[in-house]
Amino acid sequence: MQHVAFIGLGSNLEDPRSQVQLAFTALGEMQDTRLVAHSSLYLSAPLGFREQPDFVNAVAKIATALSPQALLQALLQIEHRHGRERTFRNAPRTLDLDILLYDNVQLHEHGLTIPHPQMHRRAFVLFPLLEIAPDACIPAVGDVRSVIQNCHDQPLEMLANVA
Repeated sequence: MQHVAFIGLGSNLEDPRSQVQLAFTALGEMQDTRLVAHSSLYLSAPLGFREQPDFVNAVAKIATALSPQALLQALLQIEHRHGRERTFRNAPRTLDLDILLYDNVQLHEHGLTIPHPQMHRRAFVLFPLLEIAPDACIPAVGDVRSVIQNCHDQPLEMLANVA
């Protein structure tokens, strides 16, 4: 059975644009998974720990037969292959991959919460999501078009697309 999931991508180390572009390819190469669409790249200021470079962010839409737990493990493997190190919360990173939405599932278990618990507060997630899924809805929160109104004070720059 195919499920639709949206994945948040972010990088601010070791050529972030390339990291995100390579991650799009890696998402499409995952077992039982197909990359359906991806957003443009966006530049955003770091949250939390602010003494670090800006982030390049994007959102990808995938079709997958993987369960949410198996998808998370596959994403963690991609992060690891890209040199992701978890030194402290909100630390700079070569690649960050988050499950934002998975069908209309609401799930909260150790290490995995769907929908992503902070996505409705983050312009760098909502604007790219809206770009590829204009009718997207966050379960128990609301439609993205409405929720995004609370994020207009967060600076975000769409980057020129690079093939």
